[in-house]
Amino acid sequence: MNHLFHVVKRRLLRHCFRASLTASTSMALGWLFLGATPCLVEAQEPSNGNLAATANGNFVIGPEYRIDPDLTDRGNPKGKAFEFAMPLAESKIYKGDDATLDRKKPIRKERKIFVYIPAAYVDGTKAPVLVMHDGPSHFELVRNALDNLTRSPDPLRRLPPFIVISVQNGGDDSKGSQRGLEYDTLSDRLARFVNDEVFPAVLNHPDIRSAYPKLAITDDPWGRAVMGCSSGGAAALTMGWFRPDLFRRLITYSGTFVDQQDDDAAEESQFPLGAWEYHSSMNLIGNTDKKPLRIFTHVAENDLRANDPEESYHNWVMANERTAAVLKSKGYDYRYVFSKKSKHCDKRVFEHTLADTLVWMWHGYEEK
Repeated sequence: MNHLFHVVKRRLLRHCFRASLTASTSMALGWLFLGATPCLVEAQEPSNGNLAATANGNFVIGPEYRIDPDLTDRGNPKGKAFEFAMPLAESKIYKGDDATLDRKKPIRKERKIFVYIPAAYVDGTKAPVLVMHDGPSHFELVRNALDNLTRSPDPLRRLPPFIVISVQNGGDDSKGSQRGLEYDTLSDRLARFVNDEVFPAVLNHPDIRSAYPKLAITDDPWGRAVMGCSSGGAAALTMGWFRPDLFRRLITYSGTFVDQQDDDAAEESQFPLGAWEYHSSMNLIGNTDKKPLRIFTHVAENDLRANDPEESYHNWVMANERTAAVLKSKGYDYRYVFSKKSKHCDKRVFEHTLADTLVWMWHGYEEK
């Protein structure tokens, strides 16, 4: 294992030099700096096939992947799953009629909401919650993790009985789309939509209320997590960044920390390069006082536009490496995973890491 670990580190070094990032090199604090852009070489060796339960820092995984047994059905008691729809026309925040939308891109008439309440939840308690973007996304994996890890005999690998709310996007993708408006815009709109419209819809749904008459969601922002991939990952960071009073535990896989915001969005005047501003240009994370957030980030070796130059503002690998670097420099509780021989939002990476990610994300949570 130790030999393999160092081989992976050497391979990662070679990856850094392939990424069209010009060159002067210096080693400091486990980072390799190529020009202005840091390329991660620091890594912590996994133990017993799993990432350390509580450790912050930078991890390299792959190129071989396996599904974590805790993400499979191990025969433990099941909770209850629900599904319903929310018409966009009834929303006060995302009605599907925003002036920035490209009318050639389809908009959903209604979005599906998927809810899972684990067997370990006790009706009447204020439940922690995980919001998932692009629902149903990896809903089944999270359900299995809850079934298995809310009863883990290892206190360092035990999950609190959070409820899962997986929210479908509003339709299509990229600039001009309803999904892009919701996920790639730097504002507090999505956080308000989830808090003010989705949560009440879940709590007041007749089927859910019948099964759990006293269901409640915690008001503690440390009991509220958000997870997404691609633009959904950028959206997870944005929800916490703009509303840390509502959401503080953030999970992003293959995060779209690039310039994907609509060019005619009102937010362009304040954040002209969209999510690229988090780590570069304005460097919002680095130039803002540290916020009360716990942040997981990931990028794949062969993620989107991995060889694009900096001036494209669209290199996913560069964007995520810079994000991890600035989170470290500011002293955030963060974990960054670089996955070898993998692609954008690679299912194998979720199957390999998601149980560890959830355990790390919820570390330190205590019910109030």
